[in-house]
Amino acid sequence: MDRITAHYFIETPYQVAKAAMILAGEQSSGTFVETPGETPALKQRFGARIENIELLESVNQPAIPGPKLSFDKYHRALVSISWSVENFGYNLPVLISTLQGNLYEITQFTGLKLMDIDFPASYVSNFQGPRFGIKGTRNLMGVASVSPMIGTIIKPSIGMDVATTASIVKTLLEAGIDFIKDDELMGSAANSPFDQRVDAIMKVIRTHADRTGKKVMYAFNISAEVDAMQRNYDKIVEQGGTCAMVSINSVGLAAVKKICDRGELAIHGHRNGWGMLNRHPLLGIEFKAYQKIWRLAGVDQIHVNGIKNKFWEADESVVRSIASCLDPLGKGMDVLPVVSSGQWGGQAFETYQKTKTTDLLYMAGGGIMAHPAGPTGGVRAIKQAWQAAIDGWDIQRTAEKYTEFAQSVEKFGKG
Repeated sequence: MDRITAHYFIETPYQVAKAAMILAGEQSSGTFVETPGETPALKQRFGARIENIELLESVNQPAIPGPKLSFDKYHRALVSISWSVENFGYNLPVLISTLQGNLYEITQFTGLKLMDIDFPASYVSNFQGPRFGIKGTRNLMGVASVSPMIGTIIKPSIGMDVATTASIVKTLLEAGIDFIKDDELMGSAANSPFDQRVDAIMKVIRTHADRTGKKVMYAFNISAEVDAMQRNYDKIVEQGGTCAMVSINSVGLAAVKKICDRGELAIHGHRNGWGMLNRHPLLGIEFKAYQKIWRLAGVDQIHVNGIKNKFWEADESVVRSIASCLDPLGKGMDVLPVVSSGQWGGQAFETYQKTKTTDLLYMAGGGIMAHPAGPTGGVRAIKQAWQAAIDGWDIQRTAEKYTEFAQSVEKFGKG
């Protein structure tokens, strides 16, 4: 049978090979003691296999609390372990329980992070994957491939009523925005019930589309219990919407896949809670592995943070995340990287310089909504910045040329 290989960055006070054997056993046929049913034939067929060990440095202090005893040295290594597809089949929750389950709790490790996953082509082909991805999202928005897609988030995140939100959407449409989304904090609030918000916003979007021919994509946050998500999804379809947003970490893998499998709407995957999974260098999961799992589930768009973002993530990590989204996984399995977090036009130059791609959804909340000339000026400023970045201009030349971008520099560029 085909095998799936997971690559881990580990830290252990024990011999690395022994710790790796314990991980492989614990996550397949073994346990803390030999059992009568664990025959050589069973282990041969279902046991995990150590494929490679690359020893790294040793340190004096553990990365995270672990063994009850103290040790002089903690050894770090890159370890690759494989499992037969027979162990879990095409069941993603069981796959994740295998690759990311109790292994984080094994005493022998004082650090463990899933860095990447290698899937055989035959395994990937059993999943539908993203129904829209980059090309489909562009088609739904009507944005040419030479430009990034420009989007924003409704701000304040929560608290505005339906009529006020619809009025802001109208302003953004007239400014030339490509994409708008609910904040992840907005589900069905007391003064903004989900159904009423969809009705009001889609009326504005349909009117604008009838007049201009451009149907802006709005990602309504459908995150909820599964039955409620299905009803929310139906409401968007009924009103002619094109996108639903799901907080993927909050909702869970199986629920996200069920929604993606419907295939009528593009699915915007918001990764809020990501820092809990990734922020520690020796705990959790690296984005390269993370996005592959959500691609298999069928997410069309996924957040990657942004250059000079307002959070903790380094620019180099963001660039790697964008590149991983654009790496082929399977035929038609591309996923659109969503650049966000404290973005305004000023970061467009470095983003393009470091990634050399316009296959991005470039999101600015405050960078558009808080522009000195209002949302219209904010949208124009970001489009000016991106065109200048593609043309090889720098920030100073762009500010001299465009009033709206110059206003952005004045307000957002001081720091």
